[in-house]
Parts: sequence; C-alpha cells; structure tokens
Amino acid sequence: MAPSQAAYAPSLEKLLKSLKSKSLEASIEDLIFLLKRRQVSGDECANATAHMLLQVVARSKWHDVDQLLSRIQSTGSRLAQAAPHEPVIGNIVRRVLGLIRDEASEDRNADEFMSESVSDLQSLPPSAPSHTRPTGATPVRPALVPTATSLAVSKSMFNLLSAAETADSPMTGASTPISQAQPTSAHALRSEVIDGIEEIMDEISQADDQIAGFADIQVHPGDFILAMLPSPAVERFLLKAAAKRRFTALLASNGSYISAVGEAPYAALRKKLNAAGVNTVNLASNGLLAYMPRANKVIFGAKAVYQSGGLLVDSACCIAARAAQEYSKPVIVLSGVYKFCPFDPSEEVSKVDLGNPMTYVSYGDGPAVDALEVENAVAEYLPPELVDVYLTNLGPQTRDHLGSIISDHYKPEDMGLSLLINEA
Repeated sequence: MAPSQAAYAPSLEKLLKSLKSKSLEASIEDLIFLLKRRQVSGDECANATAHMLLQVVARSKWHDVDQLLSRIQSTGSRLAQAAPHEPVIGNIVRRVLGLIRDEASEDRNADEFMSESVSDLQSLPPSAPSHTRPTGATPVRPALVPTATSLAVSKSMFNLLSAAETADSPMTGASTPISQAQPTSAHALRSEVIDGIEEIMDEISQADDQIAGFADIQVHPGDFILAMLPSPAVERFLLKAAAKRRFTALLASNGSYISAVGEAPYAALRKKLNAAGVNTVNLASNGLLAYMPRANKVIFGAKAVYQSGGLLVDSACCIAARAAQEYSKPVIVLSGVYKFCPFDPSEEVSKVDLGNPMTYVSYGDGPAVDALEVENAVAEYLPPELVDVYLTNLGPQTRDHLGSIISDHYKPEDMGLSLLINEA
C-alpha cells in the first residue's frame, strides 16, 4: 500500500522556508493540501497567502498588468476554494490586487507626463540663428551670476532635451514603441509590487502588538475581564494590560477541552498573568451566566469582520456575547484590519462550521460512536448588534466607521470579486 500524502506534507513553517527551492506550482499545491486538512488556520492563512502571492509576482512569467492580475486572481481562487471557511484569504488577495492597480496607475501617469513633456518640447519653434558680431563692435559681457530662474530653465530644458534624444530613434526620429519599453516597466512594477506585499506581511505580523497597545485604555484597575476562548491576539492584549493594570481575568473555554486534556486550559497564559500580579479564574462555557454579572467587559478575537459589522468567531463566542447583552456588558472584539471583508456574509457563512467530533466522543468508545451522531461546531456567525467596540490595529472603531476603513483598503473593482461560489 502506498504511503499517504499526509506523511510527506510539510508544515507551514517548512513550506515557507522551502518556497525558493521548490517550483512555484509545487509550493501552491502543498499549501492547498495544508488548507484542505485545516493544518493552517486563522492568522496563519493570511500570512501564508501573502507569502504565496509574493512568489507568484516574483517567479511567474507575465509581461503586462493584465497578465499579473489574472495570475493573482487564479492563484487566490485556488487557495480560497481550498479553505472556504477562511475569508481572510480572499481579503489578502483583494489587497494585493488593489496594490497592483495602484502601482500600475502611478507608472502610467508618470509615462503620460513624460510623453506630454517630450511632445511639448518637440512642438517648440526652432531657436533664432545667432548673429555675427561686426568687426570693431564692443563685446557684451555676460552676467557673472545667473539668476535662479535661468538656472531652473536651463536645467529643465537640458533634462527634456536628454529625454527627447533617448525617446527619438536616430534613424527615423519616431518614438520607441511601447512593446519595446515594456520589459523595463514590468521589471519596475514587479519590484514595487513585491515591496508592497512585504508591507502587507509586516502589517499582519504587527497587528496583534498594535492592538495590544490599546490595552491600558480599555482595561481599568480592578476590572473583571471575561476572555472567551483567548486567541493569540487576546493573549497579547491581556499580557500588555497586565504590565500596567491589576485586574482579574476570567478565562472561558469549552468544557470538552478540560475533560480531554490533563492540565487546566490556557496554563501557559495563566502562569504569565499570575507572574504579573493578575488573578485568573478558569471557566467552562456552561458557567458563563454565573460569572457574567461580575464581569466588566467581554473580550474575544474574530476570524473575520464583515461589511455589515457581523463576525465570524469561534464557537461559543455567541453564547458569551448574548449573555453580555442580557446583562448590559460591553463586548470588545479584537481584529486586525486585514480581517475586514468587503462584502456581507452569505447564507453559507451564517451556518455553523463543523469540525472534528473527536474532542467529544472518541472512536474507542465503540457503542457510543455507533449510536450517536456528534457535531462539533468550530466557528459561527455573530450578528453585529451584539458587538460594541471593534478594537483594531488602527484603534477602537464603531460599526458606523467600518465602511470607510474597508473603502480605504480595497479598490472598488475588487470589492465585488468572487473567489468563491457562495460569495456575491
């Protein structure tokens, strides 16, 4: 029997390190395999997508902007189809498409300005012929110090003349065709787009630290902070707040995690918070209502933020948000701007995303497996009316400001781009 492909599938870390040594198509297929097996999720999807699109720009063959846009869309669609439960993949693809359009537009405007300058220069009348000074006439002494205006005019005329000599053919005097100048333009566009994608990657890596920078504003001394299923962003937020504030952290988790793992959940986070002088309390999701009256704020991370203000969150976060609404407790959601989706959720997104039921029932139980059909919800949709504050790397935001942030980060022609069948 042939060994399974999973035995040879690299981890995300190994895949990113081997991008330069592997062919582009092989790297894309490896990432697709990891996405289908859900070995890459959350923020890792955004980082992996940005790395792969950078390789597409740097290593694939393209000669104009349209070909580059087509290759980015094709690769992005393949990645998004492999993980339809990760909308952040489509967000990164749209960001890169908008980046390419911006860089191409700037290059086009620069070329038009240069061509207009050269044409204006060519349309100037010829200079008047110089007159020979008659014999015996008194010579006119030139000015010793030229004015600033004359220097600027002479310098600009020299540049235009140099550009005209470069643009004109020495044989026919016709300008160089665009097809002959295209390789230089494509090379410049390639480097500019690569630099832009690297900036997006820096934004992804720094988003959690930037969000944590607002912790001392949101957390007050003596607060009881209920953190539902703390994500890496929430953990950094709590640790940053613990550096300046003394509060109590209520760490809520699924009851299945406590029964399946020998140690208490989030043991590493509890140890760091206790070392900083912060008291911690472990909660199961079914015990939220007992502690909700004591909590001052409810905090959790988001997998995606939709244009309407709704969220894609981990399962059980909806329970915490609805309980907070019943007790009039503010709900703060931590999310980087790169998770903002420029579309509203579809009917498929509104449904609960199911995962591996092994957390609740093991196949070793035998009769229980045959008699039960267990569904494990791993992600669900949270309505916008249950959220009070969206804490992003740009600062706290309300639902009314989400539209302006999305319009600043996506191009209008890319907002309606459908990478999945269920997106519209």
